[in-house]
Amino acid sequence: MIDDILLTAEDHMDKTIAVASEEFAGIRTGRANPGMFTKLLVDYYGAPTPLQQIASVTVPEARTVLITPYDKSAMTSIERTIRDSDLGVNPSDDGTVIRLVMPELTTERRKEYIKLARHKAEEARVAIRATRHKSREALIRIQRDGEAGEDDVHRAEHELDQVTKRYVTKVDQLLEHKEAELLEV
Repeated sequence: MIDDILLTAEDHMDKTIAVASEEFAGIRTGRANPGMFTKLLVDYYGAPTPLQQIASVTVPEARTVLITPYDKSAMTSIERTIRDSDLGVNPSDDGTVIRLVMPELTTERRKEYIKLARHKAEEARVAIRATRHKSREALIRIQRDGEAGEDDVHRAEHELDQVTKRYVTKVDQLLEHKEAELLEV
C-alpha cells in the first residue's frame, strides 16, 4: 500500500516535469524551435486543430521556420493563427510553404520571457509539492487506519521528501537551462 502511494506520487511528479519542459519549449528563445508551435490551434474546417496535425514544422536555419501544410487550403488559417499568436512573427507565404523569420529578441523581451519561465517553474514546483502533500495525507490515513506501522509511514515520508526534492531540483535545472538559452545572444 505504501509503495503504491510512493509510485503514484513519483508518476505524478514525472508528468509535472514533462508538462514543465513542454511549457519551457513553448517559450521563445533567440533560436527557432518547433516546440514554440505546440500550443497553436488552427481553425481547420471549423474545428480548432493543433498545428502539428495539419502541417509539418521544420527549422532549416537558426532563425527560420518552414511550415508546410498537408492541405494547401489551410494556408490562410495557419497564417492568421500565427499572426494572432504572441510569437511576434509575421508569416510569409509563397504558395506551398509558410516561412517565418524569427526576429532578434530585445533585452526587454528576454527579461519578460525569463519572468515567464520563472513563473512556469514555480507552477511546476507547486504542483510537485501538492502531489507530496496528497501522498503524505494518504500515508497518514493508512497509519491512522492501522494498515501500516508508524515506523513504516515515517520511512515512507522520508522517501517521499527525497523524491520531492529530486523533482524540484529537476525543475530548477530546466529553468536554469531555459534562462541560459534566453540570455544567449
